[in-house]
Amino acid sequence: MNRVAQRRPGVGATAVSFAALLFGLNASSVKVILTTGINPEQLVLFRTLFTTVLAGVILLLTNRKAFKMDVREMPLFIFYGIFGIGLMQWTYSNAVSLLPISVALLIEYTAIALVPIVSLFMFKEKVLPRLWLGIVLVLLGLCVVSNIWNSKLDPIGVLWATGAAICVTIYFITGEHTQRKRDAMSTLFYSFLVAAIFWGIINLVNPAPGFDINKSFELAGNLAGTSWPVWAGLLWIGILGSFLPMLLDYIALGNLSATAVGVIATAETIFATVFAWLWLREDMSSLEVFGGLIVITGIVLAETSRKRT
Repeated sequence: MNRVAQRRPGVGATAVSFAALLFGLNASSVKVILTTGINPEQLVLFRTLFTTVLAGVILLLTNRKAFKMDVREMPLFIFYGIFGIGLMQWTYSNAVSLLPISVALLIEYTAIALVPIVSLFMFKEKVLPRLWLGIVLVLLGLCVVSNIWNSKLDPIGVLWATGAAICVTIYFITGEHTQRKRDAMSTLFYSFLVAAIFWGIINLVNPAPGFDINKSFELAGNLAGTSWPVWAGLLWIGILGSFLPMLLDYIALGNLSATAVGVIATAETIFATVFAWLWLREDMSSLEVFGGLIVITGIVLAETSRKRT
């Protein structure tokens, strides 16, 4: 059954807003956990495997019928799992390890300009002209929030963030289309299963040095002096930085267009900047707060630009 007619925009907007909040916190979490010796490939493998197992257990207990998959769905999920999930998380992890968090997310979220363009030409999605004004305001606001003109940009980090923007575009557009016939939990399970298999193969072919999950690491910044074992940090990222926000994003994509979800999701940059300021002592000025207000204005304009048919 096609699920488009059953969409609830309010549920979608709420879900993606909470997902943006959790992803904003996750940016600082990833930056800290990568200082323990875990590399981005290992971290992505853990996140995808953890989310797959957790989603699978929930489906087993609540909705076993959702495991059924039509053969015609497989190519889309293989493509989505590799490019929209596995490579998205990998490029993102590398970007935030080399760039200030807000700058990495600014570049990543240039995807919000790509999503409506692709949707317009490939799927004929109808929008009002103010969508483009909303996108311009969001990107302008993100430039202010990131304080990009005062950042010393690592060119390799910029390349990683650009790759993340391409993968995020695939993530939003393909994610919306998978939700037309599937529920959020089974979509989460199969997309992350593909990503986990992909990164499992990569890590087998090119194994990284092992790490001690019982080793303690300092939370840094304003939490300096507080230490966690590595396994606790991974569990934190697995639940609050992967499973829960991704599930919320899928719920959003089942109730809103990819364009709308993508624009609202840019609030992650504001949340990430605030958390990086509160936790990691990354600078945040009154100008950046003003930039956040510009982003919110752009989100409202873009979100109200979609034509209801």
